Amino acid sequence: MDRRQFLKITGAGSALALAGCAPGKSAPETGDGKVVLRTNPRNGDRTSLLGYGCMRWPMIKDADGKDIIDQEAVNEMVDYAMAHGINYFDTSPAYLQGQSERAAGIALSRYPRDSYYLATKLSNFGDTSPEASKRMYAESFRDLQTDYFDYYLFHAIGRGGVEAFNQRYVDNGMLPFLQEEKKAGRIRNLGFSFHGNREAFDSFMKWHDEGTLVWDFVMIEMNYVDWTHADPKRNTNADYLYTELEKRGLPVMVMEPLLGGRLANVPEAVATRMKEREPDISPAAWAFRFVGSHPGVQVILSGMSTMDPIIENCKTFSNFQPMSEEELAFMEEMAVLMKEYPMVNCTDCKYCMPCPWGIDIPGIFRHYNEAITDGTFAASREQKDYRRLKRAYLVSYDRAIPTLRQADHCISCGECLSHCPQSIPIPRELQRINRYIEKLKQDTL
Repeated sequence: MDRRQFLKITGAGSALALAGCAPGKSAPETGDGKVVLRTNPRNGDRTSLLGYGCMRWPMIKDADGKDIIDQEAVNEMVDYAMAHGINYFDTSPAYLQGQSERAAGIALSRYPRDSYYLATKLSNFGDTSPEASKRMYAESFRDLQTDYFDYYLFHAIGRGGVEAFNQRYVDNGMLPFLQEEKKAGRIRNLGFSFHGNREAFDSFMKWHDEGTLVWDFVMIEMNYVDWTHADPKRNTNADYLYTELEKRGLPVMVMEPLLGGRLANVPEAVATRMKEREPDISPAAWAFRFVGSHPGVQVILSGMSTMDPIIENCKTFSNFQPMSEEELAFMEEMAVLMKEYPMVNCTDCKYCMPCPWGIDIPGIFRHYNEAITDGTFAASREQKDYRRLKRAYLVSYDRAIPTLRQADHCISCGECLSHCPQSIPIPRELQRINRYIEKLKQDTL
């Protein structure tokens, strides 16, 4: 019996005992439920339907005031995840300003390597030279403390179409290099994550169909809003992407099932409708169930930054119930309702950071979106409780965002634009929010 079979029988709680816990730590309570597994039809991998996205590890300040990952918290969350059946971990050299892979490597290296699946990416957004790209690839092995990757991705292709893909991976020789790495066994599955229009996606699928570049899996943004309501200027409807992948038998890895947390903290009108239908199901559980109800989905990534969402999500996925046709229709109603709110399509990935002028871009967008979802958005002077809502927004904005990092300090340099996977016109959105704030201050809304 190999190690992976043993873990299936004994559970991850036994793996903790065999791997050992950190000094002074006790193994977390495992409970009875484990996250459900799905079998990859192409290779037989039994991956957890709920995967751990390592883009939102918790951060703390070090002695010099620098933001660093809270490794102790990461270890505890990984322990809980492993104990409850999560066995798929997805990271990138670009996450958390280059710190994510190392934190994941420290936490996961305490477990047998064949007890989990590891996914990372070639995130060569800034320097596409072969030297820099190969260095990034090699450093991922070092930081993740592994000698192979289960799933390796060309990161965020689609923006810029085939031309951008060629620049990042073909002209510099990285495509044949990675294909050779796959033959050598250091990469077990080669795929890509996609952000872009249908034309670009169709090109990548055509390569697969012709055998020019055969993919093993694909990661797409998929949730009940983007299913048929994705912004056509920035992305492609997920129903099209999913259908094209399913008919080719390509496993679908899902990112942004909660739209950067926005579908876990929905506007009051949406939350009320959900509670009326099922009082005990959270908005996040509704969103996860929608995605997981599609059988071609192999893994649904969630960037869980604290223990609370891990516990809740493990409960959702330990007794997973696919949606009925009636429930799927209800989610379409919720998607239409969500589109009525003027939110910024930011998923809080922080790829735009650091801003050269110090603007807290994701913080400004997050504060604005939360005011809408919390029902505390001052919309007009005719609104009930307008004075109270106006003051609450301005006070909370000053508390959440330091003065020198607020939207009015953006000079529209455009440095952030090429880094945003959602293709958000960031300077324009910052200007829009700043105009809103000025109207509040001048009482001209």
